Amino acid sequence: MKLAGSRTAAAAATVLAVAALATACNRGSTTSSASGGAAKSPIGIDLPRSDSDFWNSYAQYINKFVAADGDATLPISNSQNDITKLVANVQVFENTGAKAVVMAPQDTGAIASTLDALAAKNIPVVSVDTRPDKGKVYMVVRADNRAYGTNACQFLGKQLAGKGKVAEFEGDLTSINGRDRSEAFASCMKQNFPGITVYPLVTNWDGSVASSKLQTLLAQHPDINGLYMQAGGVFLQPTLALLQQKGLLKPAGTAGHITIISNDGIPAEFDAIRKGQIDATISQPADLYAKYALYYAEAAVQGKTFKPGPTDHNSTIIQLPNGLEDQLPAPLVTKANVDDKTLWGNTIGK
Repeated sequence: MKLAGSRTAAAAATVLAVAALATACNRGSTTSSASGGAAKSPIGIDLPRSDSDFWNSYAQYINKFVAADGDATLPISNSQNDITKLVANVQVFENTGAKAVVMAPQDTGAIASTLDALAAKNIPVVSVDTRPDKGKVYMVVRADNRAYGTNACQFLGKQLAGKGKVAEFEGDLTSINGRDRSEAFASCMKQNFPGITVYPLVTNWDGSVASSKLQTLLAQHPDINGLYMQAGGVFLQPTLALLQQKGLLKPAGTAGHITIISNDGIPAEFDAIRKGQIDATISQPADLYAKYALYYAEAAVQGKTFKPGPTDHNSTIIQLPNGLEDQLPAPLVTKANVDDKTLWGNTIGK
């Protein structure tokens, strides 16, 4: 493999006053479960951003499961992809009685001191989708992100018969997800498809940056015939708009079609697959992320422990240097299975 040179604005987050959090904490600490059982201890939940369809879907599932299970939670915060806001939100959780915290830090290197502070207060942390580089975690709820990169490589390599030029929208490389996907994709291409030239474009999970860099790349290399988008939730719409503008949005199976694989599994990606605009996506389980984030947060409060190995929900728990990780399944979605009703992208909001 040859390597070449290297966020729509977030919706405004609701600012929650500390007094409101304290009031909600008092309510949560005395709330009984939906089944009428004993009171549940309050959980602090921070959403990572609201400029991504994937994370907005995750938020819907969090609210759905909280309501259905009768979980006691503090008012849910949103750190809007800002590590400083995440640290401040967690501080409020600490001060208002959280017995566990669910978060999805987008900068996995900068959260270590906050995790250490929570551990010192015996407040367990469940990290969703992202694995903190350092700092104790009770459980990471995540899919195998290296597999994302490898599977995307294998799909593109086979579709392009091992020849061509591929643009890659890399995520934020300060995030373990961006690094895992990028490293695995590059390694797979180098080993298996040396006839494909990869142009990695650093985007920091920003759709406008991705679109701008792709436009520049296409001007230099109009024969680009493949694209790997590491996050459809932020990259899909600006990419389709750019390709449409340039007359390059050709249906799959026709001359000039750019083979595209994405990550996320949002409904818009499924629609794009049906229309032949993109070819595949890897479905991150937004529903299972929410379900098992809450499951492990409750388990942590109850003092339960887990060990590496297979689970009863078709996943595998692995040992990390700083905790455990439950690696949930993330299936490849193509035109052949895009209408599968078991995929969350076909049921969200229904």
